[in-house]
Amino acid sequence: MNRLLTLLFALLTALSSFCQTNDTQDPKAKAILDELSSKTKAYTSIKAEFTVAVQGKDKTKKPDIQKGALQLKGNKYKLEIKGQEITSDGKTSWTFLKDNNEVQVNDADQNMSDGLSPTTLFTIYEKGYKFRFESETASSQSINLYPLNPDKKKFHTLLLTIDKAKKQIISCAALMKDGSRIDYTLTSFITNSPMPEGMFNFDPKAHPGVEVIDLRDH
Repeated sequence: MNRLLTLLFALLTALSSFCQTNDTQDPKAKAILDELSSKTKAYTSIKAEFTVAVQGKDKTKKPDIQKGALQLKGNKYKLEIKGQEITSDGKTSWTFLKDNNEVQVNDADQNMSDGLSPTTLFTIYEKGYKFRFESETASSQSINLYPLNPDKKKFHTLLLTIDKAKKQIISCAALMKDGSRIDYTLTSFITNSPMPEGMFNFDPKAHPGVEVIDLRDH
């Protein structure tokens, strides 16, 4: 589960970095990503539900499918997936393990993979990737992303599918170096919803008996 959450952070944030790329990038892919980035950054908040399908190297076995939910406002977020709830106010993050009634406290930047976090969920592509337009249908467009520093990633390719009319991400698949595959598919996407600041803090009083483990550097 920790591996899945780490990769989720990486993928959900591998989609904000291509503004710093050069002119050798695929111009059609760049135009699509420019529009996606511009629209995404105009939202005051994002509330999304998604599924995660993990297909192992053995393709004869059914993928493991889990559901998750994300609420995002600026650099603050709340992420829920299979027994875990990760909350961050931008400075501190709390990982609540429900079955253990335990919460692990970290500095926000320590709960990130390769400098990535859910706060860049919909802008992963903005830096650190080259990209290529792959295909399109009447309603969607597909772009492949390739890390500029592949040795630092566990995946070699990200497959990004975008809603052509809404300029919103539909899905992102990670093709792993070990032959496995992880697919993230958005099942709902709501923007500009009011979100009180208090929802991005973890309150131990709301969880009687919770064990607090502070992993921050002091």
